[in-house]
Amino acid sequence: MSEAIDLDILVVSAHPDDAELSVGGLIAASRLQGLKVGVLDLTDGEPTPYGSLEIRARETAVATSILNLSWRENLGLKNRNLRDTDEARLAVASVFRRTRPKLILSHYWEDAHPDHVAASVLVDAGRFWSKLSKSDIPGERYHPPKILYYLSIHMRNQPKPSFVFDISNVIDQKLASVRAYESQVIQGRPTEYPTVIDDVKDRARYWGWTIGTTYAEPLFSKEEIGIRDIKHLI
Repeated sequence: MSEAIDLDILVVSAHPDDAELSVGGLIAASRLQGLKVGVLDLTDGEPTPYGSLEIRARETAVATSILNLSWRENLGLKNRNLRDTDEARLAVASVFRRTRPKLILSHYWEDAHPDHVAASVLVDAGRFWSKLSKSDIPGERYHPPKILYYLSIHMRNQPKPSFVFDISNVIDQKLASVRAYESQVIQGRPTEYPTVIDDVKDRARYWGWTIGTTYAEPLFSKEEIGIRDIKHLI
């Protein structure tokens, strides 16, 4: 368990590589702006056909370095059996209290992967639990003020996002962080177009096209989003 840190953004992902695949560009852009960004992986992602605990740990370390993350931790919940349980809520809420993020990013609430759906529910519940008083949750009570949701590579439909974030200047960094997970996106995957990397890049190109830029990532909110400067829309 790492030491406490106040984060600007905490990305919560079901498995190592989900954060990079979904919002690797936003992470990279935010770090360039000097924001403190962390990733909480809920499971180790194993077993997979070409991975192992040791391989996934090495790949995660490389991706973490590429994105220059401020903080990263794995909660050690069970892959393929992620559940919204009291024990899991307590563990997630404890991390929220320890990292005190201003913004949480997690999986969109609909997905083909059951772990991603469970992660989304668990993060919502953990956010609420984090503010509870008179509980056995470690740390000082804290309610993360905002939560946004990202699309996974498993999604085959394209729901309308709340906003789209320009990642044109960091697309190479995002793709490099995805390539770090060789056991997941390269080994045993198609070597001719479209590869997994092609899919990631083409999706980013599509979202960039929707807002008149080169590459972008979509984000979703269940709550209203306020702005203080109209210039942000120009």
